Amino acid sequence: MASERAPGLRNRAARADANADLVSTAKLIRGLLPGDGSWDDLQPGPDAPLPDRLGRQLAELNRDRPSLLREVGLGALQAWQALSEAQRRRRGTSDAAILFTDLVGYSSWALEAGDEASVELLQKVAAAEHEAVTGQDGIVVKRLGDGTMAIFSRAEQAVHAAHDAQHRVAAIDVQGYTPGQRAGVHLGRPRKVRKDYLGVDVNIAARVGDAARQGEVLVSEPVRERLEPGRFEFGRRRKLKAHGAPEELVVCPVNPTG
Repeated sequence: MASERAPGLRNRAARADANADLVSTAKLIRGLLPGDGSWDDLQPGPDAPLPDRLGRQLAELNRDRPSLLREVGLGALQAWQALSEAQRRRRGTSDAAILFTDLVGYSSWALEAGDEASVELLQKVAAAEHEAVTGQDGIVVKRLGDGTMAIFSRAEQAVHAAHDAQHRVAAIDVQGYTPGQRAGVHLGRPRKVRKDYLGVDVNIAARVGDAARQGEVLVSEPVRERLEPGRFEFGRRRKLKAHGAPEELVVCPVNPTG
């Protein structure tokens, strides 16, 4: 009996999916939803965020004819994307120093050195950074390829940990190669979500880290203001010119005096 009903159900579903009035209503609702639903021109690669890849697949669904399923799916994805962005922009309730580190020139070396040596190097770097972070009562939030994100309750802890990590990494040798490291620290109010930290201040900290040079610990102005001048030396201040960072944000390199 069920098998006899199946063709009829499929036909009714197909007619509903192509119903012009229903499709028009779904399109109208999608236009009122927050978020960016323009996936038609998107060409995401395999490493693109999941919403972009799903959006592209849905945009291709029944492209040549009206489709209620397509519009409803894109609308739901659009609302999900907007909610996710809003969650990332929210701030936490207490100040924290956010440290980002990464290796300079690692990718080029890894291509020549091979997988075994690359993994060995990353394991040694991860151990060195973990010791430096925990030695300053910080928390390693996550590993990011050849870098680390860590969080601290005070700015000076993050700066000391960054310099300690650089000294430890400079002592590593794998097949005659010693990696160089850079680091950035920003003070803000990231929002803790389970074991991760999210928010605009995390994005800013990442941009500060990206702007650092090899062997440099770069800090934002909020971090500099929390550091005692007698215990730290500050280099030339400059505006941070980076996408996703406030236009007025100032950064400078820092070194402990002791």
